[in-house]
Amino acid sequence: MNKAFLAAVFVTLGLGIKAQDVDAKQRARQVRDQIKLGEEGIAAIAPMIGDADLSVRVEAAKALVTIGGPKTLDPLLRATADNDPEVQIRATDGLVNIYLPGYVKNGLSGTLSRAGNTIRSRFTDTNDQVIDPFVQVRGDVITALGKLTRGGASMDARANAARGLGVLRGRAAIPELADALRSKDDKLMYESLVAIGKIGDASAAPRITFLLRDLDEKVQTQALEVTGLLHNKDAAPQVRDAYRVARTSKVRRAALAALAMLADPADHAVFISALSDKDEGVRAAAAEGLGRIRFGQDRMVLEPVFTAERAMEPRLSLAFALVSLGDISAERYGPLRYLFNTLNQRAYRGVASAFLIELTRNDAIRQAMYPMLSDASKDEKMQFCGVLAQSGQNDSVSYLQTLSKDSDPDVAAEGIRSLRVLRARLR
Repeated sequence: MNKAFLAAVFVTLGLGIKAQDVDAKQRARQVRDQIKLGEEGIAAIAPMIGDADLSVRVEAAKALVTIGGPKTLDPLLRATADNDPEVQIRATDGLVNIYLPGYVKNGLSGTLSRAGNTIRSRFTDTNDQVIDPFVQVRGDVITALGKLTRGGASMDARANAARGLGVLRGRAAIPELADALRSKDDKLMYESLVAIGKIGDASAAPRITFLLRDLDEKVQTQALEVTGLLHNKDAAPQVRDAYRVARTSKVRRAALAALAMLADPADHAVFISALSDKDEGVRAAAAEGLGRIRFGQDRMVLEPVFTAERAMEPRLSLAFALVSLGDISAERYGPLRYLFNTLNQRAYRGVASAFLIELTRNDAIRQAMYPMLSDASKDEKMQFCGVLAQSGQNDSVSYLQTLSKDSDPDVAAEGIRSLRVLRARLR
């Protein structure tokens, strides 16, 4: 075979490859152009999810996420079956964004960068988002994210799918999340633990117990937190061991906080002793434990401690405990008013809200709080709407109806949303 012929073959092959590249770039550009059409462009973009060229599939996934809305759901579901982690991550964030608008702005896909076949991404530390109870998620979305959690193209893609399941309260994917706890990948294990905690299915609790001694601090503390959230009292001995032999202050705090959630009277002496601990987090957990055990005589013990405490975290916990033990007066400097007023403070309103959600499940405490709305600030009204949405009862409906008609549009909007959540809960 002569050299001229070989040269001609190589030139022809080279031109063919370049032509393919040009075609792919054109298709990718066409996809981007369709974004301008909004929903009308979805029909032209959807087939590109199955394109042979990866760059086109990535652009198609990005375009669908940008357009958003229910009409992108089916093509995004198909994109979760792609064999590329970037496409899977973008598809996951797009699906979650349909049910929780705005999610994609802070999702993992927003941190993606690509160098050849290498994908770099960064998980944000904030992972507290979850859809409202009245939002209904299609079953095939949970199934698809469950499959990704179990076998995505990369550990980041798997961890991101686990995070999405938590946001969407994907109870049907508990088996996949529980299996992921055995993955030995700290990121995936952590995200799966958070998701299980958000879903709140107590049946998953026994499958977490082995992580209460995990060597990774972040995984261990999250396992302790979820054990408390799911009230797995069978794990109390392991939680006590974690507290006793804690390697770090974070683990020690998390272990005592978990015991406080379990509220076993056998730990009463431990909580009393920890009230004077030098660590603020430990003192806070001790107060919470006493508030949940609810031994009447502890009120006299806690009152002077509440008055003397200056650190915000344990002081809020002491207020919670005193209210739980029966101090429900609305006096200006009392513990109940202190919790309510803290709803004004951006840094601590989440803590105060969590305590009030737990406390207002009690009829007497809830009734004691309603009069506070008469002179409440905007922030107090908005945050208390959320409290009633989570723990209110039929007697809360009229108060939320009033707040839904508040002269401040932000308060009114929160009142309407909270009323929907409450009614969904009471069905």
